Amino acid sequence: MKVTPVIDARTRRWRAALFLFMLATGVSMASWVARTPAVRDALAVSTGAMGLVLFGLSIGSMAGVLVSGGLVRKHGGRPVIALGAALLVAGLLGVAGGAALEVSGGVFGGLALFGAGMGLAEVAFNIEGAAVERTVGRPVLPVLHGCFSLGTVVGALLGMALTAVRFPVGWHLAAVAVVVASAAVWTVRAVPPGTGREDGGSGDGEPAASGGWRAQLEVWRDRRLVLIGLIVLAMAFAEGSANDWLPLLMVDGHGTSATAGSLTFLLFAGAMTTGRFTGGPLLVRYGPAAVVRASAVVAAAGVALVVFSSSAVLAGAAVVLWGLGASLGFPVTVSAAGEGAAARDASARVAAVSTAGYAAFLVGPPSLGFLADHVGLRSAMIVVLVLLAGAALITGALRRPAASPEVDVPAPHSDRV
Repeated sequence: MKVTPVIDARTRRWRAALFLFMLATGVSMASWVARTPAVRDALAVSTGAMGLVLFGLSIGSMAGVLVSGGLVRKHGGRPVIALGAALLVAGLLGVAGGAALEVSGGVFGGLALFGAGMGLAEVAFNIEGAAVERTVGRPVLPVLHGCFSLGTVVGALLGMALTAVRFPVGWHLAAVAVVVASAAVWTVRAVPPGTGREDGGSGDGEPAASGGWRAQLEVWRDRRLVLIGLIVLAMAFAEGSANDWLPLLMVDGHGTSATAGSLTFLLFAGAMTTGRFTGGPLLVRYGPAAVVRASAVVAAAGVALVVFSSSAVLAGAAVVLWGLGASLGFPVTVSAAGEGAAARDASARVAAVSTAGYAAFLVGPPSLGFLADHVGLRSAMIVVLVLLAGAALITGALRRPAASPEVDVPAPHSDRV
């Protein structure tokens, strides 16, 4: 009979803290996105110049994602989350101040800090979430990412409302920074120390895995992990493509109004949130391989309708399929990466797959713009369709290993049944 760990008060607090901060980061990201036009107007720059300002977010995000796994292996998840939260708050304040003072360099620097904080925290949070899953014995990462999606919906609605009443963008982002800082303080205090840290040995005579980039590269020798990495690349690309291009895809590709394009994106975000909050029972019943395979097929059907349908209404409705299908791909594959390994190895594997996924999320979708210049945005989305179809064919890699070594989660949980 399967032994199920009892969830004690400290574990519940740990899990709740992760949920809260992911919700706060979702609100912060969507708040910035919703007020981008207001920031551009405050800076009085052209669209091209604004693109250069936005490049700060990409630089910071990639830097944070690339170094986060190594920092977690060296110091544990909690200090990395604390550093990420501090940079995120500082970045929001930098953007707020830059917009208020009409200084483009201030906004660029703020976005770089904001992106670095997001990148650091996101990878560390996946490692923490995977550790909570191993402790409680049931899915946590889908809901964790669902909290981020819910935060984006809340932030987008709040941003639209404050834009409508012409609330100053500087004060808006400064208030969000205060909320994020408050959530971060409680989260850091609730997260146990040592998750994901390599301490130089296992305690039974075995040396710990090599640190730094060498450890992050060595995990890719596992063929199963390579296939999982390919799946997460496809699923993250599908999610990121919608985040970057969906409103413009509806406006330019289907001739809708800008308002309809924004509402379509909210529909996508709502579908993502719903899928992540309701996917847990499906994972328990059918397993990650079957769920992600079905998710990829559903997402591909949605993308195909958006690309090939001549009806804007049908394409808008198909966005629900796109969102539902893409919702579970990233968190489920990240969770599967750590299965069948001891805690330290699992953390390295989760960090590697998370880094690959976020790289695809941040770098892949913008590259569609270059292709769209030649074939149009609707046709460029065929790339997403092909990647989803390929992912559906290799989801067997997500099947849980037949036997798993004993897990040594670094938190004091002694009550078991």
